[in-house]
Amino acid sequence: MRMEVGLDLLHFALAEADCLDVLEKYRGRCEPTFLFYAGGKLVAVVRGANAPLLQKTILDQLEAERKVLAEGGERKVIKDEVLSEEDERFSREKDDGEDEDVVSSEKACTLAIIKPDAVVHGKTSEIIMKIQEAGFDILTSEERTMTEAEMRLFYQHRAGKEAFEKLVHHMCSGPSHLLILTRTEGTEDVVTAWRNFMGPCDPDVARREQPDSLRAQYGTEMPFNAVHGSRDGEDARRELALLFPGFKFSDQVPEAPLDREEE
Repeated sequence: MRMEVGLDLLHFALAEADCLDVLEKYRGRCEPTFLFYAGGKLVAVVRGANAPLLQKTILDQLEAERKVLAEGGERKVIKDEVLSEEDERFSREKDDGEDEDVVSSEKACTLAIIKPDAVVHGKTSEIIMKIQEAGFDILTSEERTMTEAEMRLFYQHRAGKEAFEKLVHHMCSGPSHLLILTRTEGTEDVVTAWRNFMGPCDPDVARREQPDSLRAQYGTEMPFNAVHGSRDGEDARRELALLFPGFKFSDQVPEAPLDREEE
């Protein structure tokens, strides 16, 4: 990689968190974390062994640093959102005596589900990579099989409709991958951004109208449309409260137009 892009700006260093006090907050995490520093400031973070995303981030940050040096621009300094959120959580727990496993966010969030049809076909990692590349931050995630009781409550707004039983059965048929998403870039709120990134509910419509959307690429037919997203801010609160009962919400509740039914 260094031979391809040049040796002047790119330097690699390997650090073991257990041996360095400055990396104490990264201890106990069962995943590699790549921290990108420019001018001594943190400018990007990549978590997990995601080679395509890592390479893209390296090239993007090299280009950004070259522009800073050539044009005198300002570096875009960031905070590691996961650590920032944990700092806030630990501070509140110290004051309130709350459980250490609570996940929280001061930003607007939404629920994303990679459905059983996508999980069973081995598309989880690929979809997660696309989610991260699109500028979404994953606060937490887990893979599990939903219960029928959970899904009947989750889709209670569709009870009585023809496809309700088929939808509930599908969502309980195998493991799903659940994610809490937020967004640090762009002006579009996270609920709207995620819905737009998913595409129309029907995969056939998605392929015609938004061929680059997730449902166009990974969905087959209803209800096997690969991914789910909250319809609006209030729906996100309800869904997250059901599936992530320990999650704490931001006071910001973005609204998204309910222009299509969500399954």
